[in-house]
This record gives sequence, C-alpha cells and structure tokens, in this order.
Amino acid sequence: MHPNEGSPPHLPVPDRKSLVPGLAGRLVVSCQALPGEPLHGPVHMSAMARSAVMGGAAAVRVNGPEDVAAVRGAVRVPVIGLWKDGEEGVYITPTLRHALAVAEAGADIVALDATGRPRGDGLDIAATFAALHAAGVLVMADVSTLDEGLAAAAAGADLVATTLSGYTGTGAPRSAAAGPDLDLVASLAARTGTPVAAEGRITTPEQAAAVLAAGAHCVVVGGAITRPADLTRRFVTALTAPRTESPA
Repeated sequence: MHPNEGSPPHLPVPDRKSLVPGLAGRLVVSCQALPGEPLHGPVHMSAMARSAVMGGAAAVRVNGPEDVAAVRGAVRVPVIGLWKDGEEGVYITPTLRHALAVAEAGADIVALDATGRPRGDGLDIAATFAALHAAGVLVMADVSTLDEGLAAAAAGADLVATTLSGYTGTGAPRSAAAGPDLDLVASLAARTGTPVAAEGRITTPEQAAAVLAAGAHCVVVGGAITRPADLTRRFVTALTAPRTESPA
C-alpha cells in the first residue's frame, strides 16, 4: 500500500482550523485536467496529487467530486475542492449544491467563485459560506478585484484567492505573459486580515517567491507544474522560433 493510501475521508474536524495557518509560506498545487486531455480522470489526478506531495506541496486543489474523492484517498495533505460546471459566468462551484457535494467527497476546504456575480442558486456568498462552515469545511473565495476580496473576507471566507484576476469584468484579459497580479495580492494583504492565496499566471519559481514577498499567505500553482502538454509546447515553441544569426 502507498504510504498515503488509507487516509480518512476528511482530515479530523478539530484540525481544520489549523489548516490555513499550516499553509503559510507554502505551495499548493492545482491538480486538474480537462475532459479530452490524456490525464483527465480520478486515477491520473490522484497520481498527480501524490507526485505533488512527494515534491513538497503542502496542499492540493482538485476539480470535481470524483477527483476529490480519489485524491482524498491518496494523500494526507489538505484537499481544496471545487467543481467547475460550465464555461461562462460563475462556473467555479456555482451553487451550494456543488459546494456541499465537493465537501461530501472529501474536501477540507471548498473553493468557489466569490466575485459578486449572481450565483446559480441565487444565494449570496455570506449564506453560502455559512452553510459550508455549518457542514464543517473551510472556504476559499476566488475573486478578481480588491473590492470582491474585501467583501468575501467580511462574509467569512477563510482564504481569499486571486484566482480570477484578469478573467472577469469588462477589461482586457491578462495574458500568461503578464504574470501574477502582484498589486492585487499586496492590496488584499494590506487591507484584510484574511490570509491571501496567490493564484493565477504563476509560471516560475521566481514569480512564486515574488507573490509571497508581496504579502501572499500561500501560493497556488497549476499548469506550470501539472500540464505536460503545455510544458512541452513551450519547449517546442522555443526550438521552432526564428533564429537570428550572430554577426561574423
């Protein structure tokens, strides 16, 4: 049996309040694969999570009840669960039903869209957070702006994450080349006592260190670690780019 197998469905409830302090200065790895990708599915994602933990990840972020359940049985670090449903609007854990299903599957922390846009069940974030806390799980609020982060903190979020910065609203979306939103991380860290999880467009160890220096409590990295097709594409692009001849 793998040393991480056979773990309980959840970490013990009394320990949950210590989960967020335990992430201070640490790396969270987002283990997700889309339908149609070779690594999609619980078998591959549980292996990915085990690999991330072997490398030192302090927690993992996982999409969908099936993957959450498989990963919960494979690792003993905190599992941050979410459920992406759809592709437009509020699709990261869009209703309380989605959130409770992720919690029931074994998530210790439930991540959800807390941008203030209308949620699928009409509940506001305060009511959703309260229901999740009553179910014994913590909440990670994915936001895109300072105002949203402050509202999520006031509503009782246990973590505020910059996951959606550059992906909502009327402004031009930020490209991966733009890097993480250091300004948002710093502003949230300065304006709220709620721990800030820096997530989004963190592609190098140097950028991970930079968001910690800006005030992040922890760092969430996904594709730069767990998307082998994208990693391969970066190398292929570099090798096929036009080359400039050195002067004689």
